[in-house]
Amino acid sequence: MRAVCLITIKPGKTDKVLEALRKKRKLLKEIMPVTGRADICVLLSGTIDEINNMVIDFKKIKEIVSTETLIEVEVNLGW
Repeated sequence: MRAVCLITIKPGKTDKVLEALRKKRKLLKEIMPVTGRADICVLLSGTIDEINNMVIDFKKIKEIVSTETLIEVEVNLGW
């Protein structure tokens, strides 16, 4: 299962949060600073429980204000 986690952080804390996220390598496939409503986008891969636990772990980083996790779903369009 794959997921995208959009992370909003406190102003001026990008480098500190990126460094903390890079230490959590188990499920992280890619970490990207982005523009828009989120500050950092993280691509995750694992079971639903592993992804859930990783996002809970993200919230222990005090510079993170909020997260939004988008879980990939399979859709049968009948084509």
